[in-house]
Amino acid sequence: MTRRVIFSADDFGLSEAVNEGIERAHRQGLLTSASLMVAGPAAEDAVERAKRLPDLRVGLHVVVIEGPAVLPVHRIPALVDVEGIFPSDQLRLGLRYFFLPRVRDQLREEIRAQFAAFAATGLTLDHADAHKHMHLHPTVGAMMIEAGWQYGLRALRVPCEPCRVLRECGEKPGFGAWALRMWSQDLREAAKRVGLVVNDHVFGLAWSGGMTEERLLRLAPHLPEGVSEIYFHPAARRDATLDRLMPSYQHEAELEALCSPAVRAAYAGVERVAYGEL
Repeated sequence: MTRRVIFSADDFGLSEAVNEGIERAHRQGLLTSASLMVAGPAAEDAVERAKRLPDLRVGLHVVVIEGPAVLPVHRIPALVDVEGIFPSDQLRLGLRYFFLPRVRDQLREEIRAQFAAFAATGLTLDHADAHKHMHLHPTVGAMMIEAGWQYGLRALRVPCEPCRVLRECGEKPGFGAWALRMWSQDLREAAKRVGLVVNDHVFGLAWSGGMTEERLLRLAPHLPEGVSEIYFHPAARRDATLDRLMPSYQHEAELEALCSPAVRAAYAGVERVAYGEL
C-alpha cells in the first residue's frame, strides 16, 4: 500500500484573510483542497477564487456550531440566535441534536440547505466535513450523508488520528484521543455503507491550529500507509474574525509550513492527492 496525502484547509469563506491564505497555499505550496463555509462572511470571495483555481478541489464545510446558518432565522428558530448564528456550546448542542425532534427537523433542513447552497455555486463537490468535526455526532453525520448523497457527495472526512503515530512523533495522546478514534469508526462504517470514499487517517486534531513546519517535518517519517488527510487553517494575516474565534491558532505559521521548501522535500516521496482523485 502506498502513502497518499490530502493537504487540506478548513474555513474557506470565513474571511478574506483566510481565503487569501488558502489561495497562496495552493498556488505556492502543497495545498490540494479546501472546505467551503457556504454562509461564511467571505464565501462569495472564496467561490470567486476557487473558480480561478481549477486544480483546487473544494468541498463543503458544514456549519452547525459557532457560525452562520444558510436558512433565515424564522425557518430554524430552535437552532440559531436572532442573528442566525449557531451557538458554541458543543455539549448542549449535541444533546439537543440527539433528543429533541423539533431541533432535529430544523437541523435536517439546514444541512440540506447548505448542500443546496454549495451546488448553487457551480463548483464541483469534492468532499464534505463539518466545522469542529460535528459530523462525529451520529445525528449530524447521518443527516450529512443523507443530504450529501442527494447532491452528489462521494467522499467524507473521517477524523481518525492514529495514536501510534502521535507517540512516534513524541506526543502522549490521552484518553480523549483514544475515545475519539473509537467513536469515528461509526462514522466510517456509515459512510462506507452508502459507498462514500473515506480517508484512512487524519492529522490536525492534536495539533489543531498549530500545524507548523516543525511538526510537519516531525510527522513526515512516521506517516502511515494509506490515505492521510492533513488539515490546516492557513491565513495570510490576522484579522478581527480570527482574533475573536481562534485567538490561539497559528494561521500564518500554518501558511508558511504549507509553502515551506523543507516540508515539500520531506513529503516528496508521498503522492499528493485530493478526495476526488481517490
